[in-house]
Amino acid sequence: MATLIYEKKIKNQNMKLSDLLKTVKLLTISGKTDIEIAGINIDSRKIKDGHLFVAIKGTQTDGHRFIPKAIELGATAILVEDMPEQLSEGVTYIQVKSTEDAVGKVATIFYGNPSHKLKLVGVTGTNGKTTIATLLYNMFRKFGHKVGLLSTVCNYIDDVEVPADHTTPDPIELNILLSRMVEAGCEYAFMECSSHAIHQRRIGGLKFAGGLFTNLTRDHLDYHKTFENYRNAKKMFFDDLTKDAFAITNADDKNGMIMVQNCKAKVKTYSVKRMADFRARILECHFEGMYLEVNGKEVGVQFIGKFNVSNLLAVYGCAIMLGKQADEVLLALSTLKSVNGRLEPINSPEGYTAIVDYAHTPDALENVLIAIHDVLDGKGGKVITVCGAGGNRDKGKRPLMAVEAVKRSNKVILTSDNPRDEEPQAIIDDMIAGLDNTQKKKVLSIVDRREAIRTACMMAEKGDVILVAGKGHETYQEINGVKHHFDDHEVIKDIFGIQ
Repeated sequence: MATLIYEKKIKNQNMKLSDLLKTVKLLTISGKTDIEIAGINIDSRKIKDGHLFVAIKGTQTDGHRFIPKAIELGATAILVEDMPEQLSEGVTYIQVKSTEDAVGKVATIFYGNPSHKLKLVGVTGTNGKTTIATLLYNMFRKFGHKVGLLSTVCNYIDDVEVPADHTTPDPIELNILLSRMVEAGCEYAFMECSSHAIHQRRIGGLKFAGGLFTNLTRDHLDYHKTFENYRNAKKMFFDDLTKDAFAITNADDKNGMIMVQNCKAKVKTYSVKRMADFRARILECHFEGMYLEVNGKEVGVQFIGKFNVSNLLAVYGCAIMLGKQADEVLLALSTLKSVNGRLEPINSPEGYTAIVDYAHTPDALENVLIAIHDVLDGKGGKVITVCGAGGNRDKGKRPLMAVEAVKRSNKVILTSDNPRDEEPQAIIDDMIAGLDNTQKKKVLSIVDRREAIRTACMMAEKGDVILVAGKGHETYQEINGVKHHFDDHEVIKDIFGIQ
């Protein structure tokens, strides 16, 4: 709804096709370029009179197939990679090497170069993107600025919520959102940049004031095929940063410096293990939070886990690079709270704790379990882990996740996550396949996620911790293409008998 309202506002702000193509390398043109363009779309169903239709070769379908439909609905210009054999009279065809690359540049111009009118910071890596982007958004609002957020959980235009369907929207929707942020007076915008979005050039044409790298572990190999392709997709983001931008990278990750080896931006590092521009160490750790030393100054924060120390360092470093003073940044850090579904504790009346977390990769699961053990150190509580793996995604990480769960848990209950089009039990079997006979003795298999969580609660005693991993902020389970309402928080609270 919010997007439609904005589109009505810009409906009469037409632009010459020739102006839209100024930053695009053209191969051939058939037709006039001095025509007025009233809108841009990559979805032929949304085309209206005077629109430019961009035909993109996607992973599921080829947009070139829908050129006739776009023309039927009123498209007066078509951006293509392959020229159609038959050209419609009165329609301009523009051929480029990559429409995926061109659409972001065209959309940026059409919507008034919004990323040039605020300070846009991108966050990329396997884990931590949502936490870092959201904490930066919350911090800069505490500083009194109007701020935008583009994240997995939700998009925000200052305090106005715009639901998110993808980690990174398509280039047209992205520029619409950024334009609305500029209209609302936002001075900053913080954005998750997924490997898919970088590789598919969804962020093409945008100007970034800075970029942050979190870490790199196995993920999305169903799309990228190899870890090297996945790493290179992330690296593209830093390769494209300009010399007036900044890049902050995790020196503790073995790929941290690889990310910035060809980066023209000003490079800074953060670390919890070695010398870096932004450093921290844990002084005390409890389930309620930690006391840290950050660049020689002490601060209490409402987070737990070494990986969260890294996340907070990235936030700290970014705020410093954006011109904030260290003392005001540390004060703001002390007031920030965990993002929904990220290491979120729920205490039971019986004295044990359930923790909801989004961990859905082997590395993320390892980090969360280490954080739990750091707090339990010497207190004797058991750890019971409930987890699964998503269907129609990288199958190679399933046995690795099971191994990580078993390695750091007293008991593991493997269950359904988002099975999508796969059989839930088959996914669980893939996870169990990574375990030896001794490890299997610690594992139960319960397909029904609600029943799996209930069983974990029945097994827990005072002082124990139940980790419910994989879904975090999600409020649904996707089964055979249908999303059914399911919220780990709600299920746990219902079992606990609390509101």
